[in-house]
Amino acid sequence: MDAAMEDGVDILSLSIGAESVPFYQDNIAKGAFSAIQKGILVSCSGGNDGPLHGTLSNEAPWILTVGASTIDRSIRATAVLGNKEEFDGELLSQPNNFSSTLLPLFYSSTINPFCDFDKPIYGFKGKVVLCDGGSYTDSILKGQSVYTAGGVAMIVTNEKKDGFTTLANAHFLPATEVSYAAGLKIKEYIKSTTTPTATIVFKGTIIGGNSAPIVGSFSSRGPSLASPGILKPDIIGPGVNILAAWPSSVENKKNSKLTFNVISGTSMSCPHLSGIAALFKSVHPHWSPAAIKSAIMTTADLTNLAGKPIVDERLLPADIFATGSGHVNPSRAINPGLVYDLEPNDYIPYLCGLNYTDQDIYFITKHKVKCSEVSKIAEAQLNYPSFSITLGSGDDQAYTRTVTNVGEAKSSYDSVIVAPPGVKVTLNSTRLEFSKVNQKITYQVTFSRVATNGDASFIHGFLTWKSSNNIQFVRSPISVKLV
Repeated sequence: MDAAMEDGVDILSLSIGAESVPFYQDNIAKGAFSAIQKGILVSCSGGNDGPLHGTLSNEAPWILTVGASTIDRSIRATAVLGNKEEFDGELLSQPNNFSSTLLPLFYSSTINPFCDFDKPIYGFKGKVVLCDGGSYTDSILKGQSVYTAGGVAMIVTNEKKDGFTTLANAHFLPATEVSYAAGLKIKEYIKSTTTPTATIVFKGTIIGGNSAPIVGSFSSRGPSLASPGILKPDIIGPGVNILAAWPSSVENKKNSKLTFNVISGTSMSCPHLSGIAALFKSVHPHWSPAAIKSAIMTTADLTNLAGKPIVDERLLPADIFATGSGHVNPSRAINPGLVYDLEPNDYIPYLCGLNYTDQDIYFITKHKVKCSEVSKIAEAQLNYPSFSITLGSGDDQAYTRTVTNVGEAKSSYDSVIVAPPGVKVTLNSTRLEFSKVNQKITYQVTFSRVATNGDASFIHGFLTWKSSNNIQFVRSPISVKLV
């Protein structure tokens, strides 16, 4: 990271991460703070440990933390059963000479159901083999096991935790990877007959799935462990089955120039956001990293292509710890109207408020800080484009935010509040009036606990500033933990 800064980069894109630790122990967080001091935005993958909550990495508020979603493209491979049921899955390496004739279908719940490569394999020869997802054998090695044992084709089912998130891999043999629900139905069919049969029909690239974007099952979820008062991830972007350059042929062809692959992970979504940030930097060269982050976060989409709420791997509405602010919408973010800006020194009171020692903070900032001489702030008081607070019974908490007008000189914005259930959200002013570009206005928002519904549960809402010309809306997600 230091070398990149010396080279004069504008954006740092880091598709790496580790488990959550305090920021003064996090080398990426420390390097990223040095970067923002030089005006360099740092975009990082949020991690691939979902769908469990509290699994994020790269949580520092000066980092753009990115989760992963699907796109409206599938590389379709459909499992067709002898009873005429069909289950869509995916396969990257689609064969063009595989017969659609039904073949014997084999599955054993007792003899190597995961198709592990180092366990006994019986009954695979000449058959379509159903393999359970999971275990220590990845799906490509499962395919190698089936192929080596004489299997003709393979159906891999998801683990329960992966739900409907299917991956397009390059397999050794004709195959498809299907959802957990599809796997259960295929097993029911196998039990229902003494002669189960199946085949796989390859349909190529299908574009236009209106359920996209869907949060990938693997995408790490909040809340942040290192700083619960900052809502993370910040944003989600395309990270499931992403086509990109690859150093070698996935078909193991030595002389092939077709060196591309399809990979899934937040390591794929992070560079999407890095590229978008670079675009914004070229259009708005004087914007700070925090301003670019704000523009991306406050203009994000909460709905899919069908206009319905974004769902997760269960096909249920995704919570705020999966989506953060929502799915990135570059065309809207390029002209956000208002931004929540931060300078590097603005993080010092926040770091002191985390009860870090002066030495801890020096490890991050590389500047001597005396917290005894700094007005500490609560995490939620940081001028961040989202809110994450904890409310007790009868509790009232007030925080301020400062917005900067980067839109039309004369403009006004009205508040739209979707309060979390059981919480009252009030503003000291419901309208913001601007008379010039770069004008700043500070408002106060108060959260009040008005009901005792579900102690220790998380509830969510939104605070939006909508421009009077109905062109811009600046939305901040709200997460409240009830205790």
